[in-house]
Amino acid sequence: MKTTIVVWTVAAMLALGCGQSERARQFQAGNAGQASAAPSAFARRDALEAKTAVAGAPSSDESTEDDSVSVPEQTVTPAMLIRTAQASVEVSALDTGVAGVRALAQRVGGYVADVSVQDGHDQPHSATLEVRMPAARFDDALAGLHPLGNVESVNVSTADVGEEYVDVNARMDNARRLEARLIALLATRTGKLRDVLDVERELSRVREEIERYEGRLRYLRTRAAVSTISVTVHEPLPVVGERGSRSVLAEAFRQAWRNFVGFLAQGIAALGVLIPLGVIATGVLIIARRLVTKPRPTETPANA
Repeated sequence: MKTTIVVWTVAAMLALGCGQSERARQFQAGNAGQASAAPSAFARRDALEAKTAVAGAPSSDESTEDDSVSVPEQTVTPAMLIRTAQASVEVSALDTGVAGVRALAQRVGGYVADVSVQDGHDQPHSATLEVRMPAARFDDALAGLHPLGNVESVNVSTADVGEEYVDVNARMDNARRLEARLIALLATRTGKLRDVLDVERELSRVREEIERYEGRLRYLRTRAAVSTISVTVHEPLPVVGERGSRSVLAEAFRQAWRNFVGFLAQGIAALGVLIPLGVIATGVLIIARRLVTKPRPTETPANA
């Protein structure tokens, strides 16, 4: 009986020891698994954070926009160019040419400012129209001259006023800062009345400068935004006139005859000055000759 109890006791102790060792092995294995899983978890977390950062990071364009927002914006001055042109176009009929220029001005979004027409009897028929249009349509307006007729000449001139625009803008900014300081000084001024009046006069002068600068800037912007083309249209000069009209050669002969008659008239008119001068000069010469050739009186002997 005692032997059986001892055997069961030893068996229970062995079983308990085996269970504890098994649990120890499982615990160690679990710690090892957690230890091995920890780096992978950290790696997954780092990878997830990196992926999130990459996904949330702006692209190159977006980063550029963010940088542009963070950096103070710089004023970029556009090209301030004043473009003008003079063109001469030969047309078949003056009325048709003038109407074509007006239609061209409307197509390019402009207008005809000034018109000068020469339609005299003894002069070639021509008209000069000043067309103003947006600066962006300047080249289109020049290209639109070719359908009107024979384009004889086109002269384009460009004036860059960007430097003047920047200079005037800087002067205006300085004047505005001075105006702000004068206003602050005038608000806190408690001295003599003479000093206050001096500050007010200086403030008035600065404001006049600001208004002058603003007017100049408006003028430059307006001139740069609008281009001008002076178009001269004329009819072809006839070599031989039609029946009942004067030809160029006949008019040339008439002009030559008029020049000859005018020359004779000027010569006759000059005689009114030359004849009196000739008479006076002739009288002077005659008197001088008589004085030179006057005979001297002969001397008589003393004993006679």
